[in-house]
Amino acid sequence: MVGLIVAIPGAAGAATAAPAAPRSAAPTTAAAPDIPVANVKAHLGQLQSIATANGGNRAHGRPGYRASLDYIKGKLDAAGFTTTVQQFTTSGTTGYNLIADWPGGDPNQILMTGAHLDSVSAGPGINDNGSGSAAVLENALAVARAAAKPAKHLRFGWWGAEELGMRGSQYYVSKLTATERAKFSGYLNFDMVGSPNPGYFVYDDDRTIEGVFKDYYASVNIPTEIETEGDGRSDHAPFKNAGIAVGGLFSGADYTKTAAQAQKWGGTAGQPFDRCYHRSCDTSSNINDTALDRNSDAIAHAVWTLGVGSTTPPGGGTVFENTDDVQIPDAGAAVTSSVTVSGRTGNAPSALQVGVDIKHTYRGDLAIDLVGPSGRAYRLKNSSGSDSAANVITTYTVDASAETANGTWQLRVQDLGPQDTGYIDSWKLTF
Repeated sequence: MVGLIVAIPGAAGAATAAPAAPRSAAPTTAAAPDIPVANVKAHLGQLQSIATANGGNRAHGRPGYRASLDYIKGKLDAAGFTTTVQQFTTSGTTGYNLIADWPGGDPNQILMTGAHLDSVSAGPGINDNGSGSAAVLENALAVARAAAKPAKHLRFGWWGAEELGMRGSQYYVSKLTATERAKFSGYLNFDMVGSPNPGYFVYDDDRTIEGVFKDYYASVNIPTEIETEGDGRSDHAPFKNAGIAVGGLFSGADYTKTAAQAQKWGGTAGQPFDRCYHRSCDTSSNINDTALDRNSDAIAHAVWTLGVGSTTPPGGGTVFENTDDVQIPDAGAAVTSSVTVSGRTGNAPSALQVGVDIKHTYRGDLAIDLVGPSGRAYRLKNSSGSDSAANVITTYTVDASAETANGTWQLRVQDLGPQDTGYIDSWKLTF
């Protein structure tokens, strides 16, 4: 076993077990890439140009919708996806869904990520839902750039006629056999992720998927709230009704931002999250770049965490791991679990991977730090009174290049709230 320290401030001492040799080239969860917001905005620029050239909108049955689909399809085809255009009829007009499959992954475990591509007829629909469509597209292209070899089969979808009542996604799900439905491990939906006066809302339909998104936002110190404004009103609903686990993100539509929300997220209280919702002013100027960037990165975190899964670290990375359980006292002092790194040269990497597996009944109570050999603490997760999901099972990326690689590293965890308990199950560093 690698070294273990359980340290409680004020205690007389701590017990230490002898460190063991590291495991080389062990599987670890691949880190999600940063999604360039400039790329996402470039796609939005194209969707705006398409709307401008086609009567000012990209609505079902209008030429701007099919041109939007053709733009996205062209990007995916060039990146190596297998694409399918699915036709359906609603309101007397032909509609289209676009489905893109990345090669590989377990065909009996499908993780699908999607967004509706159509606008209302009143305007170009750049936030609703060019933002979700562009963010999903750029995440798909990131999978291709990484030449990902995912554990699960990755599928992406862009839905038609959502604005008429989720007609495209309903059609897609209705054509799945019971056997095909059983292969889905989850569906992730993104309908409006760049609202100009944004909130950060997480679907609470599936606890595991919800937890993955909350983990990401906790890691960047952004509080979240449960999504209620669009609950059951977007393309996740047909999947959920078919028994498929769903989740997603939302930055707000025509509900009004409260003073409390403005205090924690910024923006303007007393104004809608998107004053141009379903209006002609939903143009490329109706986007908050920061929200678009954060949500695009959160999508990547979810796709990599839930779908890419275990891969061998690039370049045969070396893993140092502690699998001893360490109990975390309820509303008590911090505890630490230690890993001794040896046999390395120079400093730690600028993208040190910190894999954490903590079992806890209310993870919002937890504050988590990585402590380097120098004693410097790197905050991995803040506590959050609004994060009621269980467990912290994720991989953080830390710029630890100021630290000497060799030495004792610690995972420090403190429970800052009452009534819930847990323990450090295991954690690891991947160099």
